[in-house]
This record gives sequence, structure tokens and C-alpha cells, in this order.
Amino acid sequence: MAEMRTEEEQVEAIKNWWKRNGSALLIGIGAALAIVFGWQAWENHQEQQRAEAASQFATLLNAFTNQADETSGETVAFVAKTLREDYTDSAYAIYGNLILARQQLVEENDAEAAIDSLQWALEKAGDHKALALVVRNRLARAQFSAERHDDALATIENAGSEETTGAFAAIFSELRGDILLAQGNKEGARDAYLVARDQSQQGRIGILELKLSDLGVGEGA
Repeated sequence: MAEMRTEEEQVEAIKNWWKRNGSALLIGIGAALAIVFGWQAWENHQEQQRAEAASQFATLLNAFTNQADETSGETVAFVAKTLREDYTDSAYAIYGNLILARQQLVEENDAEAAIDSLQWALEKAGDHKALALVVRNRLARAQFSAERHDDALATIENAGSEETTGAFAAIFSELRGDILLAQGNKEGARDAYLVARDQSQQGRIGILELKLSDLGVGEGA
């Protein structure tokens, strides 16, 4: 009998515990399930967004490379805008606006429109350092093309140190020299070209020597 009472007491204790804690336990389980299924739904949505953005980018790229199509430029502009507005956090949106900027600058001769596209792309590049350097280089060149020399120099300066910019250090130094020369600052251009020559791989040294030669600087300098 003592054993039976003990079992009855245990059952009663479980019932009492359930009365006190059952609702909270069910709520906790429900919340945990909601988090799990919510996370899965979010991941599925993200995957779908990536797939849709990739498809849109493929359409843009096909239009850009199909120069025989008279409407290709309109298609590139439309799809780049779609990527920019509907898939704003996707790398495809950045790539799409890089292509749009090239079209605007080279084919449409609209440097200001290219600058707008590239400024947006640079802002969205964020922590993608290598991609941000590509965008920054193109932005500075678009600003230079638009004769916004001070803006172009600022874009280069904000890239950071040589250690930060890596392989782009020489590119930025040479571009800085081009901009300074366009401003009439021959001494500044000379110094920038000399820095670029020190930073450059072999392939660019010949071009830099020509630019330095035009400024009266010999190879031994």
C-alpha cells in the first residue's frame, strides 16, 4: 500500500506540475517550432530571391552582348533598374549596374548617369572589398570623364592605403597622375606616375615611362 500511495503521489505531483507549467511548456515548444519553420521559410525565400536575381542578370548580360538587337540598351537599363529596386541586396544588382554604367559611359556618352549607377553600386558593395575596388576605379574614371576632377581624386583617396588597395594601388596612382595632369599640376602628376611605376607590374611600366617622358622625366628618375 505504501508503494501504491507513492505512485499515486507521483501521479498527483505530475498533474500539479502540468497545471502550473503545462501552458508555458506548450508555448515554448510552439515558439521553438515557429522559429525552426520560420527560418526554413526565410532560407527558401532567400534562395528563391537569389535564383530570380540570377535569372534577371542573365537576361541583362545577354542583352548587353547582343549589340545587333536595337532594343538591347533599353533592356539593359530596364533590367538593371529592376535588380536595383527589387533585389537591392544582391551582388547581381551591383554587377548589373556596373554593366549599365559601362553602357551609359561608353555607348551613350552620359558620364553623369554612369556616375549615379556607380555611386549606388559602391554604396551597396559594402564589405565586398575586391568588388568595391572595381566599382571605385570605374567611378573615379567616370568622374574624370565628366571633368569632376576633385570628386575623382576624392574617390581614389577614399580607397585607403596601398596595403588596403593591393593590386589596385598602381591603377589608382596612375589615374591620380592623369587627373592631376588634366588639372595642370604637372609636378603632382609626375610624382603620382613615379609612385605608380614603383607599384606596377611589368606590363604597365612601359606606358608609365611614356607618360613620364612627356613630363621630361627619364627612365633613371
